[in-house]
Amino acid sequence: MPTLIYAHFLAHIRLYLTLFIITLLILAPTLPKVPHGEHLTHIQAKDFITAQTRNTPTTYYEGRQGPTGFEYELMHQFAEYLGVSLNLNAKHHPESVLSAVREQGDFGAAALPLLPDASDVHYTRPIIQMQPLLVYRRGLHGIKAPSDLVGLEIGTLSQAGTSEALRELQRDYADLSWKESHELDVDELLVQVESGVLDAAVIFDHQFRLNRLFFPNVERGFLMGDPLSMVWALPRGRGLGLLEAANDFLQTLQENGTLDHLVNRYFGHDDYLEYVGTRTFLTHLDARLPQFADLFKQAARDTGFDWKLLAAVGYQESHWDAEAVSPTGVRGVMMLTHPTASEMGVDNRRDAAQSIDGGARYLRSLKDRLPESITGDDRLYMAMAAYNVGLGHLYDARKITEELGGDPNRWQDVREALPLLQQQEWHSQTRHGYARGGEPVIYVRNIRRYYEMLEYVEHSRQQFFQLGQTATGGSLLLPFELIPPLDQ
Repeated sequence: MPTLIYAHFLAHIRLYLTLFIITLLILAPTLPKVPHGEHLTHIQAKDFITAQTRNTPTTYYEGRQGPTGFEYELMHQFAEYLGVSLNLNAKHHPESVLSAVREQGDFGAAALPLLPDASDVHYTRPIIQMQPLLVYRRGLHGIKAPSDLVGLEIGTLSQAGTSEALRELQRDYADLSWKESHELDVDELLVQVESGVLDAAVIFDHQFRLNRLFFPNVERGFLMGDPLSMVWALPRGRGLGLLEAANDFLQTLQENGTLDHLVNRYFGHDDYLEYVGTRTFLTHLDARLPQFADLFKQAARDTGFDWKLLAAVGYQESHWDAEAVSPTGVRGVMMLTHPTASEMGVDNRRDAAQSIDGGARYLRSLKDRLPESITGDDRLYMAMAAYNVGLGHLYDARKITEELGGDPNRWQDVREALPLLQQQEWHSQTRHGYARGGEPVIYVRNIRRYYEMLEYVEHSRQQFFQLGQTATGGSLLLPFELIPPLDQ
């Protein structure tokens, strides 16, 4: 009897299981599903994709020729790859980028590190490797090993990935401590190191290479931990179509060399604003300037500038190289952007005559467009700064100058405000946002130095001729031993 009861029980179980499976099969088509490409389909239907990003030099900012930045170029190309336009939401720090991706979409691109604990977002394939780097204030001696960091005031950015290297180090040095901030950015962190608020900071190597010239009192220390992968983030739960499209796009750029080209453009050149020493300058003066001197003199006659000033601008821009192409795509002796060249009627930026003429007229137009309240050398220096960073950012700096109680018509005051455009506290209040504000300060300073050397050479040459002598070899120069050093 027990056997019959058990068999009867099993029969009922089989019946119930069969009915349950049949029910599932019947109801399955009506259960909600996430289509494989729902997110991608939605983006294509609205005809634009929104990137949650940051206003920083390595990601996105308004540059000399409009929107620029390493990830901006990738984002822009990705939008074209999808056949839609690009919409940017750039008022973020790393932590808020991920929150915006989760809550709003469509994807996040802001030097995001691949971290294992973000299970509520999808990450793309790696874009580039980011190596954590310890930097410290000049004057602190003996910062050569991790053990030297104990007791120092160290800062880093939260959610940027750099704190991972510090946590790994803390396993061996329990007394190691640091501060994390989600409100600062890399530039502001370096300001704190330079000013003494912090002794050291951990950032990424490529970030320091982009910013080192603006912070001469910050020294490169040593690499820390393993490299991290820069990735993009996408929301979960909306299908895999957009993720697959992003991965296909990034893989294509990696395979065809475009990604390496962009990396080299943005992170492979960190010496654009370096001041070239006297001997190097004089070598170029002898070898290169003679072929352009008459063009600079003609442009000076047409625009009212001193030809030596135009030559100094040309040297800062290209080292008098008609074939020069900058990391951001400007080209020619005067490094004109494509929009500027079009505005000035220049159809071949590599033609030295057109480039020098167009650059001189553009500098004249900038000087003429400045407010009449700016006069004398101040007007010239601000025009040169605008040639480098754009009028919009210059006006933003003048506004900050006023807020700080300075005179917006004096270059000496405005040059103090320009670097503040690199700090989120200040650029968030401006019309044109982030700018590498330290760059036009160095740019104008370098041009003034090159101009001083050209002035000295011409003056000394005239004296030599008055004495019935000629410059060595018939060149434009005196022997460089006679030129006083201007490198300091």
